[in-house]
Amino acid sequence: MRQKIEAAGARIVENSLLARIARLVLKSPNVAMVFGKQIHLSGVSTETFLEDTYWVEHELCHIEQYRSHGTLRFLGLYLLESFRKGYYENRFEVEARRLGRERALAAGKAPQREETGKKV
Repeated sequence: MRQKIEAAGARIVENSLLARIARLVLKSPNVAMVFGKQIHLSGVSTETFLEDTYWVEHELCHIEQYRSHGTLRFLGLYLLESFRKGYYENRFEVEARRLGRERALAAGKAPQREETGKKV
């Protein structure tokens, strides 16, 4: 999975303050979140994150979304969608969950942490 992240031009930021704030808001024991081409982690090590194909693919989908829309436009669209529909029903999260699941299954890996409930 590390090679896929590198191929996407992304890098991992472990013990990220941004991800820690998100973790507190979401009341989650661990968080991975994307800002541009960086995957920010809190409450999880890089090694543990990389072992979860679904989770990595979910975050790589967000990197693709940033690339497709541009950083500022994506952030605006994402925040507006979250405000209107909440985190779980946000179309960008729905797409990332779907692609994460599809890509994990295609790689022969069952999703280990697929989100099942609404948050915030």
